Amino acid sequence: MSTLAKKLLNRSLRKGRVRSRVSGTAERPRLTVTISNTHVSAQLVDDVTGKTLASATTVGSKTLKGTMTEKAASVGTDIAKKAKKAKINSVVFDRNGRRYAGRLSALADAARKEGLEF
Repeated sequence: MSTLAKKLLNRSLRKGRVRSRVSGTAERPRLTVTISNTHVSAQLVDDVTGKTLASATTVGSKTLKGTMTEKAASVGTDIAKKAKKAKINSVVFDRNGRRYAGRLSALADAARKEGLEF
């Protein structure tokens, strides 16, 4: 097995462990974060009905400048504002198999600063 395939398999296993414990409802949806090399996106998902309640992303945004950590922080503030607009105060955080550091931590801290609880 190649190194890349092993890394992807390990991340998939971590993601499965996280998702087995984390589930969102209408009152407390799941905040899932996806981070690629170029973009950051976050969604509020109600797992009972299978619907996305709100989303924020850097895709297509030409106004966001700076490092990926700064972009992640702006996505965090944006998703928190959209959650407040949808009358959502608390969420369950789904780190999607990633380590809670760097960009993921910046997004979570920015969302907490805007008043989102998790």
